[in-house]
Amino acid sequence: MTTALSTAVAVAATGLALVAPTATATTQAAAAAPPRAAAAAAGASLPFRSVEAESATTNGARIGPDYTQGSLASEASGRQAVRLNAGQSVEFTLPAAANALNVAYSVPDGQSGTLAVYVNGQSANKTLAVTSKYSYINTPWIAGAKQHHFFDNTRLLLGQNLAAGAKVKLVASIQTTVDVADFEQVAGASAAPAGSVSVVSRGADPSGAGDSTQAFRDAINAARGGTVWVPPGTYRLTQSLSGVDNVQIKGAGSWYSVIRTSRFIDQAGAPTGRVQLRDFAVLGEVTERVDNNPDNFVNGSLGPNSVVAGVWIQHLKVGFWLMGNNTNLVVENNRVLDTTADGLNLNGGANGVQVRNNFLRNQGDDALAMWSLNSANVSSTFANNTISQPNLANGVAIYGGRDITVSNNQIQDTNALGSGIALSNQKFADPFFPLAGTITVSGNTLVRTGALNPNWGHPHGALRVDAYDSAIDATVNINNTTFDNSPYSAFQFVSGSGTGKAVRNVNINGATITKAGTVAVQAETAGSARLSNVRATGVGAAGIYNCPYPASSGTFTLTDGGGNSGWNTVWQGCSWPARTP
Repeated sequence: MTTALSTAVAVAATGLALVAPTATATTQAAAAAPPRAAAAAAGASLPFRSVEAESATTNGARIGPDYTQGSLASEASGRQAVRLNAGQSVEFTLPAAANALNVAYSVPDGQSGTLAVYVNGQSANKTLAVTSKYSYINTPWIAGAKQHHFFDNTRLLLGQNLAAGAKVKLVASIQTTVDVADFEQVAGASAAPAGSVSVVSRGADPSGAGDSTQAFRDAINAARGGTVWVPPGTYRLTQSLSGVDNVQIKGAGSWYSVIRTSRFIDQAGAPTGRVQLRDFAVLGEVTERVDNNPDNFVNGSLGPNSVVAGVWIQHLKVGFWLMGNNTNLVVENNRVLDTTADGLNLNGGANGVQVRNNFLRNQGDDALAMWSLNSANVSSTFANNTISQPNLANGVAIYGGRDITVSNNQIQDTNALGSGIALSNQKFADPFFPLAGTITVSGNTLVRTGALNPNWGHPHGALRVDAYDSAIDATVNINNTTFDNSPYSAFQFVSGSGTGKAVRNVNINGATITKAGTVAVQAETAGSARLSNVRATGVGAAGIYNCPYPASSGTFTLTDGGGNSGWNTVWQGCSWPARTP
């Protein structure tokens, strides 16, 4: 979904300070975070361990940190990476046993090459392919967008089991910027379920040479009420699947059963039976973003009580673009990498959907979104997901809907037009159903999230509540949030259209803000919020920026609920404070 924002004109009125402040603000420089291993405080329970390249041994050049839109380092995990020239290397020390790795990298536009793999100083006789083919995306129809999506992911089964402490070195054949390596102990391939219908028995080609589309269709038709089995191998589909209903499609594991297609399931009708998609990979060939093309893993509906689990999704436009009846759908334990737009979007009508324990990296729009178009998303949840490097929009975006929950996610390194979490009444199209009921945001960890919005000339906060097209009248409860190294502000209250619609009924209880580049709280529209137990250290310019626009819209009231510390100073005037690096 396009997340272009209208230009918000500069703020120009002085607002109110925190009502009845209880503590003294702490103001200090926010130094750049040192290199470190990637780790999740909240987020998904993942089968791999990630190590940042800037923490590894290298004879290349470390780049970053950088928060400048359009720069390579700004899109990297941790805003740092290692640039290797041909012949240079980076060597990782394994934090746990592993027999597989996935590497996030970037090469110059128009180039392809390899990373040669060495284990404990000896050649493993294996290489990782690297290419710019799926990178360097341009979306000129999105206001404020620049060329983006510089990184990609490449994976490899090592063919040997390595113990914790082993050394894995990557040697570049061309200039390659290495960002982060994921090390994983992959179990062996699963066996076929009893009674399943194998796609090979219906003529599928596991070599990937032949077109297996009709074989998949025939297996699905033959297995109604049962299981379609995708044995280890690579299968090429030249057309999407439709009429997928009352069936399970199961592979031997996402490292073994690989389907190559840019459009896996595309069905406009609402299936009546349960669909299960489990334990395989879908690798696409999407190299640009065309919004009216269904270049998605799932486009449409899977039907009520469906499950998607253990699937590796890569090089598509969108992972999940879900419309129609997806009541009680569960999406869990999946990896969604390198999409040119959203990772997952509940596009209206999602009732009781659970999206949990997924890993998403390098999305070209919102990583996880709910958009209440045509009908409201209701009682649906994003929980315990890990999101890294959405490079144009938000980590989690809730555009309207009723009784929505966002809990215990870890989100890091948003860029350009994005916050870590956005709760918004931006409608994009009609009919739209604004935020209603109770919106619960709890236990999330936001690391280096928020970005300078090029349309506004000032930032998105790490957590944004946005009365873009209509006032926010839902009850919004934001509890126990951890903010780590926010480039700009932690909390933001705004009417992104610049029309001063009110943000109301916001209750914040429990937050830890560790280093914010400008302010802890950025209030730019009318309304009010109650804040309790919000503790900040290392706030860059002042605790509060409170300057609603337009001035005639009223003021924003920050009510002190007690237990606050470190952020009661107020930035004077309406010029935007410079970021403390």
